[in-house]
Amino acid sequence: MPLRTLNKAWCIAARRIPRLSQSYHSYEHDSTPSYPPAEDAILAAGINHVPAYGFTSTALSSGVRDAGYPDVSANLFPEGAFSLALAILAMPKHFATSLRELALLSDEIHFLAGDKSVDTAWYTKRAGLSAIYASTELFMTQDKSPNFRETEDFLDRRLEAAQGLRRTVGSAGQWAGVQAMGVISGLRSKGVRI
Repeated sequence: MPLRTLNKAWCIAARRIPRLSQSYHSYEHDSTPSYPPAEDAILAAGINHVPAYGFTSTALSSGVRDAGYPDVSANLFPEGAFSLALAILAMPKHFATSLRELALLSDEIHFLAGDKSVDTAWYTKRAGLSAIYASTELFMTQDKSPNFRETEDFLDRRLEAAQGLRRTVGSAGQWAGVQAMGVISGLRSKGVRI
């Protein structure tokens, strides 16, 4: 499945996530809106460009133009603003929402791909795709290659491994364990300590 299809599906799912009140947890500070209105408008416009450009400054710059702000407005955001959005969703207080959205996204992707299965494979296919998607999304946050070529290669390897495993591994538990190790290996290859 092409990376752009996955990004487009993520954007559709991301619109369902409730707006977060702050990007960190603190007992000493009141909850405040995470972005002022101008920045919120830019990010809302920028998310529409993620399917074409991924979570990059190009998508953010396109959002700036679409929201009607001068190009210099992209400097309002620190480098990696979209990576920050992913980090916010990874916070423990947003775990349930993130997991639910990931499940809905993998279900939608399988539905759009024509999967009409109603057996126990329904669960393993979606769990596997969720693991592949999440690991690819994390890999992409660190990818500096042109046009995210390394991310596409990473995704291709994960999908090929999943296809091979589905044909050879009969046990869903074994398959999920191998997928988890693939996720961990991918993260370790990008320097994440696990």
